[in-house]
Amino acid sequence: MKKNFKIFYSLLLMSSMMIGMYGCQKLLDRKPLTATLEDLNQGGLEGQIYGLYSNLRNSAGFTTIPWLAVNDFRSDDSEKGSDPSDGAEWVAPFDNFAYVKDLWATNQYWDDHYALINLANTAIQTADSLKLTDASSMINVAEAKFLRAYSYFDLVRTYGDIPKIDFRIYNANQANIAKSPASAIYALIDADLTFASTYLPIAWGNQYPGRLTSGAAKTLLAKAHLFRGNWSQALALSNSVMSSGTYALYNSYYGIFKDAGENCSESIFEIQAYVSPNGSVDNGTGYATCMGVRASTASGWNLGWGWDTPTDKLVGAYEAGDVRKQSTILFSGQSDDPATGGYGRVLPGYVTDPGGFLPRKYWNKKIYADPAYRTSTGMSDNPRWINKRVLRYADVVLMAAECMNETGNGAGAVGLVNSIRSRAGLANISFVNQAQLRAAIKQERRVELALEGERFFDLVRWGDAVSVLGPLGYTNKCRFYPLPQPAIDKSGGKLIQNPEW
Repeated sequence: MKKNFKIFYSLLLMSSMMIGMYGCQKLLDRKPLTATLEDLNQGGLEGQIYGLYSNLRNSAGFTTIPWLAVNDFRSDDSEKGSDPSDGAEWVAPFDNFAYVKDLWATNQYWDDHYALINLANTAIQTADSLKLTDASSMINVAEAKFLRAYSYFDLVRTYGDIPKIDFRIYNANQANIAKSPASAIYALIDADLTFASTYLPIAWGNQYPGRLTSGAAKTLLAKAHLFRGNWSQALALSNSVMSSGTYALYNSYYGIFKDAGENCSESIFEIQAYVSPNGSVDNGTGYATCMGVRASTASGWNLGWGWDTPTDKLVGAYEAGDVRKQSTILFSGQSDDPATGGYGRVLPGYVTDPGGFLPRKYWNKKIYADPAYRTSTGMSDNPRWINKRVLRYADVVLMAAECMNETGNGAGAVGLVNSIRSRAGLANISFVNQAQLRAAIKQERRVELALEGERFFDLVRWGDAVSVLGPLGYTNKCRFYPLPQPAIDKSGGKLIQNPEW
């Protein structure tokens, strides 16, 4: 299946070399692009948009350890992982909530998100300055606005009040501005995603796998409303996605995360990655490499860096018979379970000695790569071809159920919850009352979306973070991370630290 995406991935790679590239249609008909951005035709705008996708794929703040630290380590379901001595400085801020104001992870997270925002602003300004209003250009602008909103949604949930830069930057001083309130950031997110949902197509077909759609825009906008407790707005958007006929729950849970499940019926948005079968073409990402099983090379299980590992609490959260448990977690010393996506291999046993075979009891199975493909590519410990799943249909179903329950229609919402449970091999539940179904929805979100970057922010928006994460060191001020100190230092007093920090 991967080979069908080679052309598009290659274009994304080339577009990262900036604006001298072309779109992938009518390639031979286009003259060289040697003019300034203001002189570019629509084909040049499309080249900038491909550059946005490439930037997203290659940025650590979206695909590697900085993203994992902010979005996953801080939950009760995962921890830093790897050898105890590897990256020990990450344990205190992300596992134990002793936040650090100047740390590579959060500095990179901040910088990479604003870098993508800057590229999106440049593309939007280019289209505006050239007065490009044709259908293709409007799609390109919609893609840029989606990615700007995606970046800002990450930032506003993580930091709270932040600078709102919605204009093109010509020199660094223009980016040196004060924070805007979170409400202003959300207003921009709402506007960008509303525009994107209007102009993006429903689907692209096989020609552009992973390219943004109106369904992706509506889904992200629903999540932004859900985070603020805007139940009616989030429900309307979720219903629109569900009634579109474009998406459906995939037939097996573990299958979503296999190579053949990429861009499947459940996929709404994935960050695309590609490595050719012989490894000669590498348009990949470090997402899966960060989390692969970490062991000695001699053991045959040195599959990655071993970060972001499941916790005992996550393992204990599953009901008996829930197929998602074995589909999500690899257990040291046990079979990888071919019935839930394994390859008939047995992991070495867990040892506490950092020099032993496996330094953790559990590993993320959602990024467990095919051993045959590892061998053919020559990337046994670097599975760069695995897509990062960002938005999927099961999340939309659970968002709709939560919104229905919170607006007094729990009896109608329970059917949506049961559709998720049925695929997991679990019996249906009945609606008793709002509190009972609310607890059931929280449970389903936890195990359905485990290790996908949702749990920490769910706990915060539910008001459950203090009770659940408090024993780990969390207090209410930990809902927002302090702004990176280097950014404050460079601002000359314009950028002020979060008041609680």
